[in-house]
Amino acid sequence: MKKDEGAPETRLIHTRKARLDRVTVNPPVERASTVVFRDEAGLYGPKPTYGRMGLTVHRELEAAMGELEGAAHTRLAGNGLQACALAIATCVVSGDHLLFTDAAYGPTARFCEKRLKAMGVTAERFDPRSTADLESRLRPETKAIFLESPGSLTFEIADLPAIAALAKPHGIRVIMDNTWGVGLHYQPLALGADISVQALTKYVVGHADAFAGAVMTNDSGLQVKLAACSEDWGITLAPDDAYLALRGLRSLKTRLKAHEAAGLEIAHWLAARPEVQSVLHPALPVCADHALWKRDFTGSNGLFSIILKPVPEGALERFFEALTLFGLGFSWGGFESLVIPCDQQLTRMNGHWSDMARGPLLRFHIGLEAVNDLKSDLDAGFRALSAD
Repeated sequence: MKKDEGAPETRLIHTRKARLDRVTVNPPVERASTVVFRDEAGLYGPKPTYGRMGLTVHRELEAAMGELEGAAHTRLAGNGLQACALAIATCVVSGDHLLFTDAAYGPTARFCEKRLKAMGVTAERFDPRSTADLESRLRPETKAIFLESPGSLTFEIADLPAIAALAKPHGIRVIMDNTWGVGLHYQPLALGADISVQALTKYVVGHADAFAGAVMTNDSGLQVKLAACSEDWGITLAPDDAYLALRGLRSLKTRLKAHEAAGLEIAHWLAARPEVQSVLHPALPVCADHALWKRDFTGSNGLFSIILKPVPEGALERFFEALTLFGLGFSWGGFESLVIPCDQQLTRMNGHWSDMARGPLLRFHIGLEAVNDLKSDLDAGFRALSAD
């Protein structure tokens, strides 16, 4: 079997882009700003001439991300937000109009509404579950649509093929934040997106110890613009973080299977709890977007939310204080289980979310601990929640 054939987990382990005198299992990490050449031709040649542009480990990570996402071109960034900003800024200029999902990651929404405004770009939200709402908001100056599927915190699934079919006749670029789908379970470029973005900080790194982002495309014209924007903004990724992301990729499939299995078991268990109003996990048949998830995704992971039934004042604090295994912390995708209250993060369109929820919204990340231990921890939290 050739190295460019076989299952995704096989290809992720056997990507080797660099041509070195010796072949090591892992690429060298070159901690360097200056690259020294023997002659002027090399100094101004096509190869990387400065450490900020990336060296061997960066090229290896780019090649592996290309395998993961089915992309011909990859551009690395220092974190997920930077990758989203790079993708968006590549597609719009002053005077343009951007539509972005109302379920977008909070910092991405902030970039769209504040930073793009300062750049002369108008950004407007749309209902992530309504292609008709999206279509009604198109303008002649609309140049890009930003999606995140599932949406942050509330887990709506976007109908990417339908949105891409709507956008392409108008020359509108479609960008997808694919951090949840992580490439193994969702292929945005194959479904019609022009650009796929990932926060590698999450499942790719997988150990909560590094930041990284990546922007992928199959459009060579877009790649030229991405590279120019990245260079103009001075976007870079530290070599040690690139190494940690590449190391995480090698075990991604195995880890993701464990997160998925545990996440589904906990989600079903929570759905049966009397304290829970609903579970927002697209892989559950009761979820509103399950049919879209089943059509376009091949799996899930350990990240989902729940809506509790209304609770008295102080009850939620007691719930969190009783937990010993679930930490209260942002981010996700590492080996550890986490939970956060989400209501204070929700800044949504009028009537889109606030009218749906009646109790507190909590987001869980199910880590790699024993599932029965996690259930016991949550059970202790629910007992405290219900205490008089």
